[in-house]
Amino acid sequence: MNKRTALLGAFVFALLALACWHILASLRYSWHWENMWEQREILLRGWLLTIGIAAAALVGTLVLGLVLAAGQEVREPVTRTVCRVYVEVIRGTPLLTQLLLGYYVIGAAFRLDDKVLAGILLLVCFEAAYMAEILRGGVASIEKAQWDAATALGLSRAQTWRFIILPQALRRVLPGIAGQSASLVKDSSLLSVIGVAEFAKQTDLAVSATSSPLEGYIPMALGYLALTLPLSAIARRWEKKWRTP
Repeated sequence: MNKRTALLGAFVFALLALACWHILASLRYSWHWENMWEQREILLRGWLLTIGIAAAALVGTLVLGLVLAAGQEVREPVTRTVCRVYVEVIRGTPLLTQLLLGYYVIGAAFRLDDKVLAGILLLVCFEAAYMAEILRGGVASIEKAQWDAATALGLSRAQTWRFIILPQALRRVLPGIAGQSASLVKDSSLLSVIGVAEFAKQTDLAVSATSSPLEGYIPMALGYLALTLPLSAIARRWEKKWRTP
């Protein structure tokens, strides 16, 4: 980051901070931060649980997304069709609906009582459909000549994927992966509907106990920013490092 970019970023941040201060000042709101400070342990537990859920779900999302992306590229029609239908169905229905049906119907049928585990699995199933499309777009951007060259060299299809296609595809879709990872962190807040005591759920409980909404929801927004902004920064750094002509 050069000096000019840093100054521009600081200027924009100052404008946003001034706008937020003006809005909050115009509310004539009576602040009671001491009430929310008493709930700090509850909020911290929820925030740490959100980190754990997001980390586990991100690993599962990348694995399942890669499987779905590869499944749509195979020659076998049944596998290709199943993967494609799965992606379209999941992307065509809201996450909230999938969480409710997944936990209270499918989870109940399989006697899955662990809400955190169920939430992670449902989050993976949802996010993987979007991740698969991101990865598939990266694979589709690889020139056909590279596939032909791999075949001419005697590489198997698995070797072609591992050594030629995936390394290039991942570099090209890194911004999309970072964006989807940030969405995963934010989507984890919906796990509160099935009773998972993550950050948003604990914030709601703290707000209800203290009747201090802004003192609760402002820290909640900052807490999610503390998780999503580093993802974007890391992705930009990797993108710059791996950038190819």
